[in-house]
Amino acid sequence: MRKFFFLLAAALCLAACHKAPVHPGWTGNTVVYEVNIRQFTPEGTFKGVEAQLPRLKDLGVDVLWLMPMYRIGEVERKGSLGSYYAIADYTEVNPEFGTMQDFEDLLAAAHKAGFKLILDWVANQTAPDHVWMEGKPADFYERDADGNAIWEYDWTDTRSLNYENTAVWAAQDECMRFWLEKGVDGFRCDAAAEMPAKFWKGILPGIRRDYPDIYLLAEAETPELAGLFDATYAWKLHHLLNDVAQGKASAKDIRDYVAEDDAWMGKGGYRLMFTSNHDENSWAGSEFERMGDAAKVMEVLCFTLPKGQPLVYTGQEVGITRRLEFFEKDPVEDWSPNEYTAFIRDLVAFRHAHPCLAAGDLGAPAVFLKDVPEGVLAFRRSAGDDTVTVYANLTAEPAEIQIDSAQVTLDPWGWKLL
Repeated sequence: MRKFFFLLAAALCLAACHKAPVHPGWTGNTVVYEVNIRQFTPEGTFKGVEAQLPRLKDLGVDVLWLMPMYRIGEVERKGSLGSYYAIADYTEVNPEFGTMQDFEDLLAAAHKAGFKLILDWVANQTAPDHVWMEGKPADFYERDADGNAIWEYDWTDTRSLNYENTAVWAAQDECMRFWLEKGVDGFRCDAAAEMPAKFWKGILPGIRRDYPDIYLLAEAETPELAGLFDATYAWKLHHLLNDVAQGKASAKDIRDYVAEDDAWMGKGGYRLMFTSNHDENSWAGSEFERMGDAAKVMEVLCFTLPKGQPLVYTGQEVGITRRLEFFEKDPVEDWSPNEYTAFIRDLVAFRHAHPCLAAGDLGAPAVFLKDVPEGVLAFRRSAGDDTVTVYANLTAEPAEIQIDSAQVTLDPWGWKLL
């Protein structure tokens, strides 16, 4: 009977799937911080993260995204510690990080400090030894002709769930609600475009109805999902920023991107913008490997371009230059404040001080300024009495610009925020 009512609700939600979500008011001008729990402290625990909440509060970030903190698989595990994204039980915590009580203590402390806390939701696949492998029918998983559960790409430590089976939808819905009942503030949904959109359309409207103040972030870029999630990834922009830093693209390409994305996404969309995250850092290299001396100005753009919701990844606020190991213990060694701490803190404060920089309808579009050198990206965003003007030199040579009646020199990869 319960399955019948779930399917009925899913059908009703499908009919309304084209309505864009009403973003919770708290989401528009927030900065997201991605917490790599394993590497966050030498202990790599919930308690270790809790102890650093005052430092994160001083940094000014608003939303803490915990990388997956569920119990992970042991069968075909990669490395000695395994991947966060090979989950063995969605409703248990990884004992590497502590106990369920430790997690609940962290959640309570984060809320008390004024943070929102979201979890990384990994719906596409599970570990081979997930509890569903034995506890659910065989058709919970995609299988080959011989009946073996299969995986995608080189994710040999996972097995793909079968989203043609709506019982999988119901099971995912139930597990997500388990954590929402504990008070988490939403989810970052991993590889969201790997699953059929009809799955998200089937469960998310019902979840939003029952938990209207949550924030939902999709690791995907498709407009189809933008109507279901508060934010989607700005992957195209990210790769474009890398290309500009490497001399393969220009300021004009960024202007073209903004116009194209505005037409593609509509006025109310949010884009998560970043120079690094766990995937980029571990597999493509730190922002300094990919962007060199341009890393800071590209971060400035992530905080100021329209639709953007900026992301800071573990270690960026101290300028960590190395790739963090993905399947091993490899903690950030020194959190002492430095020039990068001040840089990120100042960007966060500037963002918060200017409502025109908010994402979606709360912020303002960009008006690009024409009387600047070819390699300079200059734009203005205005909402009410609030105006911000950004000048970003996207070349390795100094650039001369005119601000009011003054001649100003922008350093190579330099910027001005006015």
